[in-house]
Amino acid sequence: MHSDRKAAGHIAKAAGVRSLVVDFRLAPEHPYPAQLDDAETAYRWLLSQGYEPRKIGSTGHSIGGTLAGMLPLRLLAKGEATPGAIVSVSPWTDLTIQNPSVDENELNDKMLSRATLELFRAAWLQEPGVDFADPRISIANADLTGLPPTTVHYGEFETLADDGADLGRRLVDFKVTSEVHAMAEGQHSFILGAGRVPEVDQAIQQMGQWLRRHLGT
Repeated sequence: MHSDRKAAGHIAKAAGVRSLVVDFRLAPEHPYPAQLDDAETAYRWLLSQGYEPRKIGSTGHSIGGTLAGMLPLRLLAKGEATPGAIVSVSPWTDLTIQNPSVDENELNDKMLSRATLELFRAAWLQEPGVDFADPRISIANADLTGLPPTTVHYGEFETLADDGADLGRRLVDFKVTSEVHAMAEGQHSFILGAGRVPEVDQAIQQMGQWLRRHLGT
């Protein structure tokens, strides 16, 4: 919550909306699906406050970018209304960690590596015998039918570059209204540079425009 609220504020300002920053529980003390449960709780709280689903944007970066898509998928599985739009930044979509960019960008990505991804995966997914390809945790394998309009942003220098690019292609395959933006030389979770890096601020304006367009703000 404290590390992300500045970037969230910049996106909210660009979109002309208010932002609810979710202080979701962290692994390893709270493994999956605690974080998704917390995102759903926050969404239902917004509904209880009178916000319409179509006026809510589901946004996040890194594992938060994954949760931004996981939440609407869970709601769709329950036959419930989803948020009106998704902004997913640097998402981790393939928990098998098989995409080539994981190793190809080893020296470029200053935040993540194969070793850190394996560490985070072990902390998050603690059930014995869990299948890392399970579409509930690897949305690279999920049925994306019915997702609300989704924009994906990722950095070309990050280990998860292929995750973002692949998600963009699959959104098209499932006929989801979508846009994909790859930041040249961008790092993982580059939005943390909000207010200091011109390229980041430009990307945030694109995110804001996406939310304005699809939430009707």
